[in-house]
Amino acid sequence: MSQTSPSSAESADPAGAPAPLPATPAFSPLYQQIKGLILQSLQTGEWKPGEAIPSEMELSARFRVSQGTVRKAIDELAAENLVVRRQGKGTFVATHSEQHVQYRFLRLMPDSGDLDDEGPAQRSILDCRRVRAAADVARALALRPGDAVMQIRRVLSFKGVPAILEDVWLPGQAFKGLSAEQIAQYPGPTYAMYEADFGVRMVRAVENIRAVGAEVAQGELLQVPAGTPLLSVERIAYTYNDVPMELRRALYRTDSHHYHNELN
Repeated sequence: MSQTSPSSAESADPAGAPAPLPATPAFSPLYQQIKGLILQSLQTGEWKPGEAIPSEMELSARFRVSQGTVRKAIDELAAENLVVRRQGKGTFVATHSEQHVQYRFLRLMPDSGDLDDEGPAQRSILDCRRVRAAADVARALALRPGDAVMQIRRVLSFKGVPAILEDVWLPGQAFKGLSAEQIAQYPGPTYAMYEADFGVRMVRAVENIRAVGAEVAQGELLQVPAGTPLLSVERIAYTYNDVPMELRRALYRTDSHHYHNELN
C-alpha cells in the first residue's frame, strides 16, 4: 500500500459502502490522511468530548490501513491535546473539563502560588445579549457584517479581587439561547460549558498582546486608577478544522499576576 496515494485508504459507512478520502495533496503521508478523517468525525460530533473513540484495531479496519498508521495519526492528535490516551482504558476525546487541560488557554498566573491554590475565578456577568456583528467582529469570526452574535462582558476575580475584564463575541447560530445565568452558574471552565451545552470544542487559539493604560470606565471595573498599565489580549479561538468560534478581548491586571507562556 502506497504511503502517498490519497486513494489508498477508504472509510466505510455503516452499510459497508466505501467512501473516498477527502481531496489531499499527492504527497500527504497516509497517516496524515487518517488523521484528517478522524478530525472529520470529531468535528461532526460522531465522538463527543469525554467519549472513547474506537480502538486502533477498529479504526484500522474502518479505514483499511495498518494499525501502525492509525497509531501514528492518534499520536499526533494526542500531542495536539485533541485526544487523551488512558492506560488500559483506550483513547478518549479531550475535554476542557479535565483537570490537566482546564487552564490550557488561561495564561494569567498569580505571582505567588499557582492557579490551583488560587481557586476558580469568580464571574461577574455585566452583559449578555444577542447583537448584530460589527465589521471587525464579523471578520474575526468569518461571518458577514450584521450577522447575529452573542456578546458578553464580564469581570473575573480571584479571591475577591478583579483581575480580568473581558468582552466576548460568539456566533449567534452556534450559541443560540446562551444566557448570563448559564455562564455565571456553570461550575466548570467556560470552554467546558461550550462543549457540554453547545457541542463546540475549542482546540486552539491565536492571541495578540500589547500594553495599554486603563481608561476611566475600565479602571472602575477593575478597581484600579485610570492610566494603570494593563495587558490587552485579543484572542480568536478555533474549533476543529480552523473554524473561528470565539473572539475575546481582555484586559489583565498585572500588579499581582503575570502572563505566562511556555515555548517548545
